[in-house]
Amino acid sequence: MPRKEILDQIQHYIHPFRVTNGKGFQLKDFDPDDTRGLKMEKGEAAELLQRGTQWLAEEQDMLYAQDRWSLLLVFQAMDAAGKDSTIKHVMSGVNPQGCQVVSFKQPSREDLAHDFLWRYVMRLPERGRIGIFNRSYYEEVLVVRVHEDILKRQRLPPSFMGKHIWDERLADIAHFENYLMRQGVVILKFFLHVSREEQKKRFMKRLDSPEKNWKFSASDVHERKYWRDYMRSFEEAIGATATEHAPWYVVPADNKWFTRLVVAAAIVEAVEQLDLAYPKVSAEQRKELAAARAELAREA
Repeated sequence: MPRKEILDQIQHYIHPFRVTNGKGFQLKDFDPDDTRGLKMEKGEAAELLQRGTQWLAEEQDMLYAQDRWSLLLVFQAMDAAGKDSTIKHVMSGVNPQGCQVVSFKQPSREDLAHDFLWRYVMRLPERGRIGIFNRSYYEEVLVVRVHEDILKRQRLPPSFMGKHIWDERLADIAHFENYLMRQGVVILKFFLHVSREEQKKRFMKRLDSPEKNWKFSASDVHERKYWRDYMRSFEEAIGATATEHAPWYVVPADNKWFTRLVVAAAIVEAVEQLDLAYPKVSAEQRKELAAARAELAREA
């Protein structure tokens, strides 16, 4: 199938989930179980995903060689939505040299001694590389918003902890992403939208399968009590920061195979639009290459 035809098909599966203008955004408009009518066996889905990852690997090789752009992939979700497995499957064919995954846990003492964006800025991808944030600076308007005791540990001056702090942080994030865009960072943000019912099923599966027990934490169940608070926080965060240059993808996550296809397709489309190519060799460089070839040929 021609490349353009594949790209046209890709748009059918990703554009309904792409949010570039947050005005009027509501999570209830997105179904976690949606597959856009696509039905396929696991083997078919795996084959299609493999094609996407191979394509991404080719593009990533040129991204690294060109050394001008960088790609930042942000993943946010509730527990058990499939962030880790999606990252694993989608990025399976990418050269590890050109890719870095950062999982942000609880902030350290050093992190808390700086502004809320500091530790994330320190881990941004270099030019030519793909950076993956498994959770990100959005935690500062999600978990910190739901559990305001965490905010107190950040030791902000009292005058900056008023009722507008979340709107201010969201505005800071939007400006930050605009700045990154103007430095050649392509930003794609994925909210893996899992339903509360599907999360429960996955938690039960972890509890019932000894080999999956390690994935489960008692805090996972505790956080379910704040589901509505998290959904409201996600909704406001996406609504305030969705732009053309830093779009959100509200990816249905109740069917893992579809989640992975949408994420892979979104990345492929974004990188394809960069019109990447390997650097052209100048006349001077060609002379150097010819001289090197001749020298090697003369070796005994």
